[in-house]
Amino acid sequence: MTAKIAVIGAGSWGTALANLLAENGNQVKIYARDAEVVGSINEENYNFKYFSGYKLNKNLKASNDLEACLENVEVIVISVPTSALKTVLNDAGALIDQDTIIVSTAKGIDEKSFKTNSEMIKEFGFQNVVVLSGPTHAEEVMEKLPTAIVSAAESKENAEKVQDLFMSKYFRVYTNPDVKGVELGGALKNVIAVASGICDGLNYGDNTRAALITRALNEMSHFINYHGAKTMTLSGLSGMGDLVVTCTSVHSRNRRFGIEIGKGKTLVEAKNKVKQVVEGVKTAKAIYKWLNSKNRELEMPITKEVYQVLFEDKDPEQAVEELMLRSKKHEMESVVDNSLWNI
Repeated sequence: MTAKIAVIGAGSWGTALANLLAENGNQVKIYARDAEVVGSINEENYNFKYFSGYKLNKNLKASNDLEACLENVEVIVISVPTSALKTVLNDAGALIDQDTIIVSTAKGIDEKSFKTNSEMIKEFGFQNVVVLSGPTHAEEVMEKLPTAIVSAAESKENAEKVQDLFMSKYFRVYTNPDVKGVELGGALKNVIAVASGICDGLNYGDNTRAALITRALNEMSHFINYHGAKTMTLSGLSGMGDLVVTCTSVHSRNRRFGIEIGKGKTLVEAKNKVKQVVEGVKTAKAIYKWLNSKNRELEMPITKEVYQVLFEDKDPEQAVEELMLRSKKHEMESVVDNSLWNI
């Protein structure tokens, strides 16, 4: 299956996905605001800002004319940060046919509305939305290292269409109907990756990271259950898979940001060091705001501590200590099904 596809966003992930789609034989245009990026892609087959060492497929063309980029396309891949999504939809919405399949790739939650990316896209009247999420770093996709990802949609047909477009000998795509679980898992794991980086910045070890990832999975399960998603989703690529890779990889911008915080940098200093959007920062703020808006009783201790470290100048070591010394009784109730004591 081949198609005419537009990719909105020429950052690292948008470029990697656009290149993959072009290599699969599709007619692909990538939208970039920066005229220099457009020129480097069209004239030299490079994205000099992100992948100067990688030659892009010759079928991939770039444009800074949004209308021209979206003309007569069958599929649109949106690869911009969550905070920029509404601006993109305001600019592009009138240019997109309502039947077009829109693939959402961002992992975050809107701070003001607490909506996921697919929910915001649907608010603009587009119903054929597919979420692409999983343990994927753009750098390794560009290197053609074996990678697996999830295509999630309410429509099985749409999920499978996107699966067919992206599938390659090094890029495996699985389908999943639990859109909410996939999106919320992908968003929350960024907060946990910040926490993992903080622990690394404090020079804690493998024991700490393993404990954090395991406890985080429990926290994530409570969160997605609350929102009606399926716990089993977290056992897959968009849950455990994405959590592990983001908490451990040198490519993870959320983890790199957390490392700087753990070393004593301020929020602004750590952001400047990473020089890319750190979704975990905004997601931590969104979830903390949501938790406190109606005094919800949902327990999310790791997320709360990350928020307090980032926005209330809490000492990172104190945050870790308080996590370790949480009520034993409370932990028993939140982790263990009482029926297990009968085994």
